[in-house]
Amino acid sequence: MPWSAGGSTDVLARAVGQNLTDVLGKPVVVDNRPGASGRLGIDAMAKSPADGYTAAVIELAHAIAPSVFQRVSYDIMNDTAAISLLGDSPLVLFVGAQKYKSGQFSSFLADARRAADPFTIATSGNGSISHLAAGLIAKETRVPLDLIPYKGSAPALTDVAAGIVLGHFCTLASASSLLAAGKIVPLMVTGSRRIPQLPNTPCANELRLASMDFGQWWALVVPARTPAPIVDTLYKATAASLADKRVQARISSLAINLQSKAPDDTMAFVRAEATKWAKVVADLGIKPE
Repeated sequence: MPWSAGGSTDVLARAVGQNLTDVLGKPVVVDNRPGASGRLGIDAMAKSPADGYTAAVIELAHAIAPSVFQRVSYDIMNDTAAISLLGDSPLVLFVGAQKYKSGQFSSFLADARRAADPFTIATSGNGSISHLAAGLIAKETRVPLDLIPYKGSAPALTDVAAGIVLGHFCTLASASSLLAAGKIVPLMVTGSRRIPQLPNTPCANELRLASMDFGQWWALVVPARTPAPIVDTLYKATAASLADKRVQARISSLAINLQSKAPDDTMAFVRAEATKWAKVVADLGIKPE
């Protein structure tokens, strides 16, 4: 698990992993390896034996990484073998509950334009989707934002709730506990439609934010050269877990759309996302580190 405990990737990994324990008859242990914008955990997985006993959850950030970092210690396309897509979810801009109410994106934008200093937005590290989401909205609205990198959404949201930074883009799954506690509120949702879990929060399409029509996604991968029969076994087990009503019940309230995809189709999807977001990185003027 290449991010801190408590974020959406961690929640999804634990839900699927718990069910895989039953399906495979083997204990599945979630090992959090946060750091370097999600790259440390994937590096550890890619260098593990290709025997099917070590897997990792990748997400959009890992398809973006080759465009953002000059040196990535693994090649996501050639050092991993896809098992399955796991699902997708829109992003939500959350801010502290001290200043705004749910859905008040217009007020947030007006305040940001009047502010003497740029509003601070936490990200899950350089190259993460929260980083690019903040960059896109700053460019489209022409409002400067000060982007502060964290090791994941969980610590970022803790500081949002405390008022240390103003906001953070993440999935509903990452924010559910602090949202339920009334510590943070949602201002807007990426994509073309509102989500049932946040009926009073406008979507990007309503706000005429054309660049914000995207979402987070997750996929399960193993080291390259993992034998095809093992990949097939893990794919079938993962597809069964995603279809399990217990997993769906655990995830459904978090605005994550669970879906499996065959290994070849999953890797084709990741390649297409890498190409798409390489253009976004270039358009935002982000220079590889």
